[in-house]
Amino acid sequence: QVHLVESGGGLVQAGGSLRLSCAASGSTFSSVTITWFRQAPGKQRDVVAGVLWSSGSTWYADSVKGRFAISRDKAKDTVYLQMNSLKPEDTAVYYCAAREGYYSTYWSVYNYWGQGTQVTVSS
Repeated sequence: QVHLVESGGGLVQAGGSLRLSCAASGSTFSSVTITWFRQAPGKQRDVVAGVLWSSGSTWYADSVKGRFAISRDKAKDTVYLQMNSLKPEDTAVYYCAAREGYYSTYWSVYNYWGQGTQVTVSS
């Protein structure tokens, strides 16, 4: 079992920055991938970025490459999503999710989810 709690969302102007946190607890994470997804109203849940806990290897959706950075702090059992140069189209509820094994873009294969945090980017 992995328990995830997101924080750090809020309202920011276009071009601004936010840092989301995903605090993890429960089972050991040696073979876990933690991934950020987002879902805007009326749209499907899309992958944003993921990190393999053991090695720190990262993956990004094309839409956020160069603007977002995912990282993990093993000492704090926390994954961060640093979001820079935010755009109105980044507005969504952001979720972190965990699964045993490698990164996947399919939200349905993730077993554990946080409650989500709202990010709103105004133009």
